Amino acid sequence: MELVCKPMMVHKRHIEEHKRHKITLMFMANKAVFLCLMLLATSVTAQTCLPTGVCLDPMGASFDVGNMPLAMVLSPEGDRLVISLSGWRQQGLQVIDRHSGTVLQTISQPSAFLGLAFSTDGRTLYASGGNEDVIYRYAWRDKQATLTDTIVLAPKEPQRDGTRFPAGIALSPDGKRMFVAENLADTLAVVDVESKSVIQRLPTEAYPYAVVVSPTGAVYVSAWGGNTVSIFAPVGNVLLKERRKVTVGRHPSALLLNKSGSRLFVASGGTNSIAVVDTKTARVLTKLLDPPPAGPNQGSTPNALALSHDCSRLYVAEADNNAVAVFQLGNNRLIGRIPVEWYPTALLLTGDSLLVLNSKGKGTRANPQFPTPDVKMPDDSRDYTLGQLNGTITTLPAHIKSSELAQLTARVAHANNWRNLRRDVVCFSHCLSDYMNSLGW
Repeated sequence: MELVCKPMMVHKRHIEEHKRHKITLMFMANKAVFLCLMLLATSVTAQTCLPTGVCLDPMGASFDVGNMPLAMVLSPEGDRLVISLSGWRQQGLQVIDRHSGTVLQTISQPSAFLGLAFSTDGRTLYASGGNEDVIYRYAWRDKQATLTDTIVLAPKEPQRDGTRFPAGIALSPDGKRMFVAENLADTLAVVDVESKSVIQRLPTEAYPYAVVVSPTGAVYVSAWGGNTVSIFAPVGNVLLKERRKVTVGRHPSALLLNKSGSRLFVASGGTNSIAVVDTKTARVLTKLLDPPPAGPNQGSTPNALALSHDCSRLYVAEADNNAVAVFQLGNNRLIGRIPVEWYPTALLLTGDSLLVLNSKGKGTRANPQFPTPDVKMPDDSRDYTLGQLNGTITTLPAHIKSSELAQLTARVAHANNWRNLRRDVVCFSHCLSDYMNSLGW
């Protein structure tokens, strides 16, 4: 009996030792994995990675602004910025000290979308009212905005959606007329500023978006839902007449005229290109190509433009690359990219600085306090993802040397994982693009 039990006891002891050894190894392995994850998390937080799968590695200093800003203009004095907020949590305007980044005023509107313009005398600020079908008119005094009244584009019943939805706005050279892109009505409205009345409406292609006016009074309107820019010429002192539509590329958005008005730059978000239009002949001279360096010709989403003071460089906000592209005009070559924050939508060149408005700013965060669907959230809640999309304004130098630009371009590529692009993602994106094109999108 004793001879039988001893081997069994020894075998049992070996099994117990093996189990303890295995548990120790598992503990050490888990500890190593935990340490690796901690190191990875440290490297990730240093770059601020987004739920889209890319990271932010911005150049320059930035300051925080309100919820989902889309547009930005410089005050007549040059030391204030006015931005339009079109977010889930906030809609309206903010007035910001350009140098310190301090938000000096936050003005709520029932609705706001894109359009901002100062009058030619600098004493009035106009802002598009989006779903309210109005243009808000503010007195600009002592570097502050005070609401005075509205310009009604169409009567609207309370609790009903708008039918016009004003987007981009611009004023005639003499300041007497305002031109409004009516995004839902597919029209350009001509407004007599003094009487606050619409005196003319002209058809555009689907979803007119941006408006610019040349020194001679010609009006250009991009069609967000199409592929054209409509050109309208002044007739007499009041009315407009369509000159022609110019095909520029799918989903045209931002427009920019050079100082003389001889060249019009048109950003086409759906084709990763910027069309350069000769305004005298109303023809496209060339297209500046703005695709990511890998994969299909999709994904940069150019949506804002600025010219250098000597007109030798064109800066292009690439919303989905979280970058600003730099083109050398003359040879029309993309010479580099500058990393900024999430989803840039507006650019301003002022003195020796290039200001970049980033609509989604520094990104979102976890929201463990998000309530269940039956609980109503307060209007200013930051637990809802859209409520977290607070913008920023980044300040960049107006001119960057080519050697530094090469380093910044590499940072953009690294942040967007362009060197590790998966082939299946490329194929899917390409197939989806072909399918959308077949539908005419």
